[in-house]
Amino acid sequence: MAITGASRGLGRALALALAREGASLALCARGEADLEAAADAARRYGGTVVALSADVGSPPDIERFAATALAQLGRVDVLINNASDLGPTPLPFLSDAPSEGLQRVLDVNVIGAFRMTQALIGGMLMRGSGLVLNITSDAAVEGYPGWGLYGASKAALEALTRSWNAELEGSGVRLIAIDPGDMNTAMHRAADPEADPASLRNPDDVAAAMVELLVGGFSGAGRVGVSL
Repeated sequence: MAITGASRGLGRALALALAREGASLALCARGEADLEAAADAARRYGGTVVALSADVGSPPDIERFAATALAQLGRVDVLINNASDLGPTPLPFLSDAPSEGLQRVLDVNVIGAFRMTQALIGGMLMRGSGLVLNITSDAAVEGYPGWGLYGASKAALEALTRSWNAELEGSGVRLIAIDPGDMNTAMHRAADPEADPASLRNPDDVAAAMVELLVGGFSGAGRVGVSL
């Protein structure tokens, strides 16, 4: 399994939850120190854990991570496109948002996930089985003040997920967009510093729910979209 954005928040929680299930993992994130700490925590469960500092907004980094994951693990059956960029903070209204901020958000949240999927889906198609999970948000379908850049990127990611599924019908490879809900993470605190942490979901609980669905093969989930 490969997880992007695995150093903090949901990505880290998923890495630990999947390591407990015995999964072999390839992890990437921009923050090298936090990534190594997450990888070390996952290795305590005894499985293979490969960690590589990489920015999914960078095509060379994507190629390097995908090549490393395949070389070290032998194959990648599940890809979790979790890495996300929130954009400028405090969250600006669209009338004030810099175009460079939108470009960065799209580079990471949409184009990065697209390139990472392209880099790893070939083996899944050859084997006739595989799963790509794209982490999305209700901001993809609801308009919230200040969330326009992020919401636009997640709406695009969901559109790609739907189209890819239509193209891969019958291949044995499935793409699913998952909305994990509002979580108590550094990203959410940056977006909404006034939010009450008690009102937000714990990333560990969300990760546990996702792993339960993974173990069950998402058999009870809709074809493309899942809200947790």
